[in-house]
Amino acid sequence: MKLSANGLLDPAYHDKGYALPAYDIEAMRSRTLASPVWLHFGAGNIFRAYPAAALCRALSAGDTDKGVIVAESHDEAILDKVYHPYDELSLLVTLKADGRAEKQVVASVAASYQANPSHRDWESLRRVFVCKDLQLISFTVTEKGYAADGADFNAPQSLMARTARLLFERYLENAAPLALVSMDNISHNGERIKEALTAIARQWTREGKTDLGFQAYLTHPETLAYPWTMIDKITPRPDERVRAMLEQDGFRDTALTVTPMQTYAAPFVNAEETGYLVIEDAFPNGRPALEAMGFLLTDRETVNRAERMKVCACLNPVHTALAIFGCLLGYTLICDEMNDADLNAFVTRMAYRESLPVVPKPDVIDPESFLKTVLNVRLPNPFMPDSPQRIATDTSQKLAVRYGETIKAYLRGEGSGAWPLKYIPMVLAGWLRYLSGTDDSMRPFTLSPDPMLDRLLPLVRAGDYSAILRDEALFGVDLYQAGLSGAVLEALHDMSLGAGAVRRALKEACA
Repeated sequence: MKLSANGLLDPAYHDKGYALPAYDIEAMRSRTLASPVWLHFGAGNIFRAYPAAALCRALSAGDTDKGVIVAESHDEAILDKVYHPYDELSLLVTLKADGRAEKQVVASVAASYQANPSHRDWESLRRVFVCKDLQLISFTVTEKGYAADGADFNAPQSLMARTARLLFERYLENAAPLALVSMDNISHNGERIKEALTAIARQWTREGKTDLGFQAYLTHPETLAYPWTMIDKITPRPDERVRAMLEQDGFRDTALTVTPMQTYAAPFVNAEETGYLVIEDAFPNGRPALEAMGFLLTDRETVNRAERMKVCACLNPVHTALAIFGCLLGYTLICDEMNDADLNAFVTRMAYRESLPVVPKPDVIDPESFLKTVLNVRLPNPFMPDSPQRIATDTSQKLAVRYGETIKAYLRGEGSGAWPLKYIPMVLAGWLRYLSGTDDSMRPFTLSPDPMLDRLLPLVRAGDYSAILRDEALFGVDLYQAGLSGAVLEALHDMSLGAGAVRRALKEACA
């Protein structure tokens, strides 16, 4: 069984129960390239496991007849390693909590381009941007992808600068409407795109490269819209056990790749069954049948509530707490942490007693049911090979939203939870303890990548925690002004009393 256009003719796919596209792939690609409606930036695992797979199912059901074009600006090796050699196909392995694995060949990608002005693909990307039929551009590029730097008009470096340059081409060509849709875990994510693009446009106008008309094009809701979204889909790195399972089936294209930029990829992607994508229904040029893909279309306030529910209470804070303490306690799988009585009790109390009480209820999802599924089904799933080390990546970029928003809600007098907080300050103390680079047995371990390490580690080594705790960019609040610095420092002290101190602190917190 080979992952290629001709390889899909192998009857073994049907014999082994693999779901194949029920549409003419080449005809879909021809239609899409002739008149594209959807371009996506970010060719990584979450895109392949969720939007691309959902679109593939909609194509098979006849709910749409066009695919998606994907562009990659961060790590060019992804396309060279796991797209082009396999005819733009992917294999999605959905890992269910009961041990079953569903396999689906995803063929909804019509073409993949490098989003680099110096690459030969740039002209193809420009042609997609100026097509009047283009309805949406979506992004899964992590928080770092929305920076407004690198805004050289002639040689834009950052993704937002490159997007602005291509939007300027669309403005000059036809000024057709468009929606720019972030699918990243960032509060008010659509606003982040708008802020970055308008900042770049103002700079270029001052430099005489563009005009005020371009700024108006970017900011008028009838021309460009920036819908807010909430996405929820746990997609770990490609796993060796999944690879072995596929090879036992006779599926041969299973090579695991770690690119020079430390991206983990393979021709297959493994993910959990549960997934949510809640989208503000703001598309000035129309949109594909997103409801048919299982996505929830609603208004901005409902998206905001759903995002706060997930990111500030019911999933992401639990995930980050498990990541921090999992690294300190030597775990390599999130599911194993949920079988640890101390960790399970800690994150359960944090979520129910401190996070959930200040979360407004969205109309489309019930928070208590969502949290119950997270704690009892999703995170304990033994077939989901997700690691605390992966989740700990870029923790400094996550704390302000995952915990800071909850702290601010209490400071505003919202909710019915107990104040002062107990468990959230312990997580923040655990993160400071994590930054020491030694686990609870006092053995050194490798910190996960984080853009703030160069600044933070000298402060940690010097014991200068006050500068860290006062940093509103890190925590969303000044923890001294919020009245929580004492709780954080006390918990940090308790966790730093030699081998076993972290475990003792967790036990005492839940006694």
